[in-house]
Amino acid sequence: MSQALMAFSSLYFATLLMLLGSGLLGTYLGLYLAAKEVSEIWIGVLMTGYYVGLVMGASIGHRMIARVGHIRAFVASAGVVTASVLGHALTDNVSIWLALRVLTGMAMMCQYMVLESWLNERAESHQRGMVFASYMVVTFLGLVLGQVVFTVMPTLQIEHLLFVAMCFSLCLVPVAVTKQIHPAPLHPAPLKVKLFVERIPQALTTIAVAGLMLGAFYGMAPVFAKTAGLTTSQIGIFMAVTICAGLMAQWPAGWLSDRLDRSHLIQLNAIVLTGVSVLIALDLLPGMALMVLTSLFGLLVFTLYPLAVALANDHVEPDDRVPLSAMLLVTFGLGASVGPLASSAMMKLWGADMLYVFMACCSLVLVFRVRAGAVTGEHLVEEAPLHFMPAAGNLASSPLAAAIDPRVDEQAVADQMQDDVVEEEAAPLSEAEVAAADADQDDHRPG
Repeated sequence: MSQALMAFSSLYFATLLMLLGSGLLGTYLGLYLAAKEVSEIWIGVLMTGYYVGLVMGASIGHRMIARVGHIRAFVASAGVVTASVLGHALTDNVSIWLALRVLTGMAMMCQYMVLESWLNERAESHQRGMVFASYMVVTFLGLVLGQVVFTVMPTLQIEHLLFVAMCFSLCLVPVAVTKQIHPAPLHPAPLKVKLFVERIPQALTTIAVAGLMLGAFYGMAPVFAKTAGLTTSQIGIFMAVTICAGLMAQWPAGWLSDRLDRSHLIQLNAIVLTGVSVLIALDLLPGMALMVLTSLFGLLVFTLYPLAVALANDHVEPDDRVPLSAMLLVTFGLGASVGPLASSAMMKLWGADMLYVFMACCSLVLVFRVRAGAVTGEHLVEEAPLHFMPAAGNLASSPLAAAIDPRVDEQAVADQMQDDVVEEEAAPLSEAEVAAADADQDDHRPG
């Protein structure tokens, strides 16, 4: 097992550096703008831009990797992110920052796709569970370490941006110097919107709500904590405690998910989460109690996404699980894009405590929407319930993450890829492609 982990160490190290830089950058921008008394609406818009970029990057990443290969695509994307990060140091114009955040999201999604396709290519069947779980643990760990930086560097200054740029520059090294063969070409995972909306509406609702809450948390929780009187180092601890609790909750949630009804678990989670959010919003407890409450909040909110993914996979055949991952990504991304905007508007109008009122309203939707009686079981697959797998629930993944998941039938994925190839070969050539083919034939004819 340790030898298998060492085989993937370079890819895990690249992922760790990426998430460390991303986690640090998101919190830094929120705190910096709040210190400059920029409107909460603008802070929410910037965080929305990042998630919009991530969703857009899934399609762009496919084209780039297919055109120039995995290593070149990763190097180019890391270069774009590094330049975008440094661009924040050149100007305080929030309109330019918005464009930089969108670019960062698009480029990072391409990086995720390179890493995940590489892990999928190198992982053997008996390793997939360990590889998938380890990948998710590394994403959480990177986000936590990004927050811990604020305890070492509590003063907001340009050094934070330089440190983020260093992380994205260094993540190039293990990928650029690898001796491994390139992974197989990528094929896009189609969206089957109508099928999934009809078959797994409760799971999609949970994914969307998780996106709303986590997008709002990453974007606006640093602003809330600053308004609550926490210092910069304390805000780093506040964020780290929440994310770390989410990591530690994955295993207990998995143990329960494999033994109890998942719709019941989601509803119970939402009930407790609503109560915890209301307590945080009331702001009646001292500082240490706030840390306890935010750890409970992280424990609950970070398990909504993997529980919903497990519930969705229980009702979808293996052939459709890669398209399902693409659908879940888009649903989560839409929620994560709206969350910072909606919560920032409430905070602007009624105060910072409205962030957790927003959280309570979101989780309350699940209390009434996701019930055991609403899950008919009509499309339950034979092997359900499938084994629970941890998931980051922060868009630190792409549709290709499904290919690493051991619950996905590898032959079904291979058949789907073959179908995509056949469709591409059967597609009629454009006039430009025909002309290029004729010119190529002319070049190879004997004189």
